[in-house]
Amino acid sequence: MSTVLSSVYLGNIDYYTILNQNKEVIIDEFEHFQKQSYRNRAIVHGANGALKLIVPLVKRGIRTPMKDIKIDNSQRWQHLHWRSIESAYRSSPYFEFFEDDFAPFYEKQYNFLVDLNEEVQDKIIELLGIDVNIKKSENFIPIQEEDLRLLMHPKKKPTPHYKEQEYMQVFSDRNGFLPNLSVFDLLFNEGGNAISFL
Repeated sequence: MSTVLSSVYLGNIDYYTILNQNKEVIIDEFEHFQKQSYRNRAIVHGANGALKLIVPLVKRGIRTPMKDIKIDNSQRWQHLHWRSIESAYRSSPYFEFFEDDFAPFYEKQYNFLVDLNEEVQDKIIELLGIDVNIKKSENFIPIQEEDLRLLMHPKKKPTPHYKEQEYMQVFSDRNGFLPNLSVFDLLFNEGGNAISFL
């Protein structure tokens, strides 16, 4: 059976480790949106420590499927996110190398969260060189025991797939090493070597 994951925004290292360890993954776009999850947030390493980047959403019902979640583009979230990413990683070894790959995602307007998540994820997979076949679910996939959709949450510890390995981070001199951040942190700091951490 294929591994089932949620659609996430700038997924963390744990998420991309799972993608790298599987030949096929299904993204469940029919699951109900969970507040305060990685579905619309990412954590990067800013000057003052962990910095949350949250995509604002249009108000919705309690049990809205992920595929129907709309982004609230009345807020200047893309400008703020890109400024935060630049501030966090401009002095990292590989930011300038990947800058042109990611800047367009913060200029193009997206209506649905899954579309943004999918396009950014496809680019990250391409840049990391991950060999995985990603499929979208055609309906809701029932929750199983030890389901990664439930285990992967900012308030929970990483899944057993994640093995913490320290690498150089821009602000580690003042904040120490922060584990399991958005894969952006690994990519901008390690470049082509990032795949070896997954």
